[in-house]
Amino acid sequence: MNRPINVKLLKALQQALGDHVVLTGERIPAKARSDKSRIGHHSPMIYIRPRSVEHISSALRLCNTYCSSVVVQGGMTGLAGGANPERKDVVIAMDLLAGIEEIDTAAGTMTVLAGTVLEVAQKAAEDSGFLLPIDLGARGSCQIGGNLATNAGGVRVINHGVTRDNVLGLQAVLADGTVISSLNRVQKNNTGYDLKQLFIGSEGTLGIITRAVLKLQPLPVHRATALCALSSYEDVVALLRHARKSLMGLSAFELMWETFFRFNCEAENIKAFEADYPFTVIIEQSGETIGLEEFLSAMLEEGLLDDALIAQSEKERDRFWKIREGLSLGKLPNLIEYDVSLPIGALNLYAEEVIKALETEFPGIHVSIFGHVADSNIHLCISARQLNVIAKNRINTIVYDGVRKHQGSISAEHGIGLLKRDYLAYSRSPEELELMRRIKQALDPQCILNPGKIFLA
Repeated sequence: MNRPINVKLLKALQQALGDHVVLTGERIPAKARSDKSRIGHHSPMIYIRPRSVEHISSALRLCNTYCSSVVVQGGMTGLAGGANPERKDVVIAMDLLAGIEEIDTAAGTMTVLAGTVLEVAQKAAEDSGFLLPIDLGARGSCQIGGNLATNAGGVRVINHGVTRDNVLGLQAVLADGTVISSLNRVQKNNTGYDLKQLFIGSEGTLGIITRAVLKLQPLPVHRATALCALSSYEDVVALLRHARKSLMGLSAFELMWETFFRFNCEAENIKAFEADYPFTVIIEQSGETIGLEEFLSAMLEEGLLDDALIAQSEKERDRFWKIREGLSLGKLPNLIEYDVSLPIGALNLYAEEVIKALETEFPGIHVSIFGHVADSNIHLCISARQLNVIAKNRINTIVYDGVRKHQGSISAEHGIGLLKRDYLAYSRSPEELELMRRIKQALDPQCILNPGKIFLA
């Protein structure tokens, strides 16, 4: 049962925005309850679908006046519970604030509204002869605003960096309704604090991102993709070092541990290699493709590779990536997904330690690991048929204790939200956490924006 609605706030919102924008009760869609973390269970008190930045400004000004907590929602593809509301919350859903406002072909930039689906923005860039470097598996449903708010990573980080590296400027609305337009469109701008970085990665706790100016890159004419089998992690690291040195336009270097690779090949009925190997890597080269076959031949001769396949068509390339996307893992019972980063040299040692600890305490547990190893980021997919709260907490402890031991990050690209909040101190110092709270207090003194997410104010 929902908490009683704040009637005064509701009437003020309806008067300012219109009944078609402000929804309550059965008009609130079921998707508002939870992101892909599947831990949200409550419908919000009020659900707002703004059509303009002015709508968002008015809504926040009124919510701030009535001290009502606000949760912003994008494509709901997050895995940390950062967009999940409580019954008392007002949700601001961004899906109608969407569209490409400008593509500047001279500067190589795109100005886009926050509710725009990533794949839509990618297609618009491609139609104009450009590449939008931000790319995630959830491209068909995640939104630009959410990508920025969580500083999403993805599969192109090795060449283009994480989301924040591809943003020139943005517009955001503060808790009191103030609109901050920092829509910088130039690469060099050394005029004081870089305000956009306050909001990128803030998970909706400091303001609501409404517009962004994104950097575009020339659209690659050619692309070559290879699937490589290796016997040791040391060989993986050596292959990465050689690829960075020798391959122009290296755009992806994705590592799959044996259990992950075998599970997904079987689930998708894909036959890759004749034998099983401890490690498999996808290498992708964009732009100048001359040299990939020669490079792989040299690595085979040097003994770093056991086998290699080069995609001969887009269909075969898609088949390689279908294994890596691991969509069939979603069918496993009680799946828990972790997103961590550690120094490259420690990644396999960490993986071995976590697998051993988990299999010792939870016989029969499934642990699949893959990652964007070139940027120190791996993902752990853990499943067991019987998992209660105590068991989940113990698994969290095993996973995150190892991260702390190796001085890594408990979240590489998915954010903190609710699920990782209690472990944030594993990766950030008390002084850093206190500074975060001071910034939060300065920008949102009544703590109405996504309260309880990232840390307790």
